[in-house]
Parts: sequence; structure tokens; C-alpha cells
Amino acid sequence: MAGGDGGGFRSRVEHYLYSGEKKHVLAGIAIISVVFGVPWFLMNRGSKHQSHQDYMDKADKARQQRLSSGQPRTT
Repeated sequence: MAGGDGGGFRSRVEHYLYSGEKKHVLAGIAIISVVFGVPWFLMNRGSKHQSHQDYMDKADKARQQRLSSGQPRTT
């Protein structure tokens, strides 16, 4: 049984987490970077990043179209 011996999975993980050894810290940083980096990369690989000015131009154009449509405001 794995739970009976002193070198079980849980004790090994706790040793890595709380040891503070340089190699364990670097391994933890690498694991966290991969866990958060891969989804970020997959979400952003196809999108074109817009500048703030591009966003403002697009918003102004949409506002002008909305105001020039002649529909009454509902406030």
C-alpha cells in the first residue's frame, strides 16, 4: 500500500512545496507559468491587438451611425 510507507505521494509533494530548495522553487515557477501561459497563448493567438485609438475610432463610428439613424431616444 502506498499510504503505509514513508515516501508516499503526499509526503513527497509536501516536501517539494515546503522545502524552499532552489530547484523546487524553479520547478514550481515553471509549472505555474505553463499552467497560466498555455491558455493565455491559445486565447490570444488569433486576435489582432487594437490600439486605444483604433478602439475609439470604432466607437465613434458606431455612435455616429446610431445617432444618424433617426430613431428616438428611449430615456
